[in-house]
Amino acid sequence: MDQRTDERSIGQLFSDLSRQLSTLVRQEIALARVEMTSRVTSAGRGAAMVGAGGALVYAGALAVVAAIVLLLIQGGIDPWLAALIVGIVIAAIGGVLVMTGRSTIASTDLTPRRTIETIRDDTEWAKEQTK
Repeated sequence: MDQRTDERSIGQLFSDLSRQLSTLVRQEIALARVEMTSRVTSAGRGAAMVGAGGALVYAGALAVVAAIVLLLIQGGIDPWLAALIVGIVIAAIGGVLVMTGRSTIASTDLTPRRTIETIRDDTEWAKEQTK
């Protein structure tokens, strides 16, 4: 059995441990930053879908409402009823887009799981080193 002797003093060992723990904490913070950036980007895509859905609802309402309302009026429907029908249909389409975007945002998990796991591993390693 090969026994290794360490000629470092207790002060040097604690200094090394302190330096290693400091490096470890910096690395964990960097990992958490990368992981959170990735998750926030995903949530941002969902928010962009909500915004795009809202813009499309508005643009669609402006472009289509006038044409369809006029078409329905020519078909013999009262103007107020034609506008109401078209408005309800456009609002329903917009609602579906908004709900899809909100669902994407809600399903995005922002917990930095890899970081938490490595911190647990590092904590166990540090405990073993101090034994």
